[in-house]
Amino acid sequence: MSTTRRFGSTGMDITPVGFGTWVISGPGWQYSWGSTDDTDSVAAIRHAVATGLNWIDTAAAYGLGHAEELVGRALAGIPERERPYIFTKTGLIWEDGDDPNGPPLRVMRPETVRRELENSLRRLGTDHIDLYQVHWPDTGARFVYGAEGEPTGDATPLEEYWQLMADLRKEGKVRAVGLSNHDVRQLDIAESIAHVDAIQPPFSALNRVAAPEIAWAAAHDTGVIAYSPLQSGLLTGAYTADRVLAADDWRRGYAEFTTDLPVNLAFVDALRPIAARHGVGVAEVALAWVTGWPGITGAIVGARTPAQIDGWAGARDLVLTADDQAEITAALVATGAGTGPVRP
Repeated sequence: MSTTRRFGSTGMDITPVGFGTWVISGPGWQYSWGSTDDTDSVAAIRHAVATGLNWIDTAAAYGLGHAEELVGRALAGIPERERPYIFTKTGLIWEDGDDPNGPPLRVMRPETVRRELENSLRRLGTDHIDLYQVHWPDTGARFVYGAEGEPTGDATPLEEYWQLMADLRKEGKVRAVGLSNHDVRQLDIAESIAHVDAIQPPFSALNRVAAPEIAWAAAHDTGVIAYSPLQSGLLTGAYTADRVLAADDWRRGYAEFTTDLPVNLAFVDALRPIAARHGVGVAEVALAWVTGWPGITGAIVGARTPAQIDGWAGARDLVLTADDQAEITAALVATGAGTGPVRP
């Protein structure tokens, strides 16, 4: 039995690492990771469950529902008592006539959310969702990854869409509700309306800017699942300076994979001696650093194949020593890699 942690006030206990499905969402949409093999993807999900991971994080936006369909396929043959918790998200949509290779809308209109919920339940093959999350704050504008975007007059106010999420929780189709990519000010507003069961911020050794939100969660008995803990593959230890990303891989245009790559890889090299001491891979050290940050319940990690899971699943049992932590802090300072506080 894998070690689990109390997930805020949700009543769920989750493993420190969960399976993420963005990477298996397939081609043909704005934030694709490139071509994937659905058979491998289903096998990866089943392998994650078999190795003891007890939760899966997905979203309606991933592949325009394709990732949720794969989760549904993977879990269909697993007895109910052995199934993992299912977490998914709402609020990024392509309306009729939109180009899926263009940016989606950030929309939290009640009728849209309820329709998305029913579609997610159908694709996932379940009658309830364990954690239903708002993917991004509603601005009414097109979503561009890494940019806030200007709000429009069509945005649904936070107060309204969070009350809707609380209503869905009361209705029983979702067990818990959460906010992804919301800041402390927004979390305070939401908490004044109904308890925020969980938050999902980006957090890794190279992206530490969500430290205030994680501290907020710890003070409010709110669970935290961090996404991109391996910084979209940079912290796996397998990414090299000469790697050429596919033309339809969303990472091609981002500084961390281009201008910032030498610094980022220098930091990765600093993790290798720590990994060697523990007899694990660099990815497991990077994950253990995230799951060891005070306030974080678990980290979301994706995989395209079962073999990739074997490269990081052991992180759930790895505890870094004080010397390890000091060495990582020193490496962050020395290389200047990433942004945010280098220690809690």
